[in-house]
Amino acid sequence: MKKYIKFFLTLSGVLLFLSCGGSSNLGKENKGLRSGLDGTWNLDQVSYQSEGYFKSVLFNDADTKCFNGSEWFFRSNNSTGTYTLYNEDCNPGIRYIRWSIQNDANGNPSTFTFKFTDEKKKDLYGGVGYAFNIESITPNSMVLSSTESAGGDSVGMTFEFSKKSM
Repeated sequence: MKKYIKFFLTLSGVLLFLSCGGSSNLGKENKGLRSGLDGTWNLDQVSYQSEGYFKSVLFNDADTKCFNGSEWFFRSNNSTGTYTLYNEDCNPGIRYIRWSIQNDANGNPSTFTFKFTDEKKKDLYGGVGYAFNIESITPNSMVLSSTESAGGDSVGMTFEFSKKSM
């Protein structure tokens, strides 16, 4: 029998104080990776890496199911973007973000971060944002992950993106 866990998830485990602007120590690989994100991506699936039933709210915004099929846009020259929810039951519309890719101690891209802004790119929540481990990024796909706490257990989440054709 599957374990039943119901929890309200706000990604507090990855809540960070961020300065998601450009960084002067970005390596050439990171700059290339960033420019490779330019364009529109579909968030094809948000999934849990554990068995059970999970009810969660992502980014203090909407239920996890609302993000499946959402559209994300990234612009590398100024680290801005948007994501759009389409489901009528999910407060549909555009959310504005500022994003960044952080390197690990060896200079390899390891963390994707974002925070909310308004339409004029002004920070909405005093630098508070979200961080994800970069599992893989190719020209056509991106997989990000995070680990959250639910009822004393760790629950892994995976975010699978595909790039829309231009």
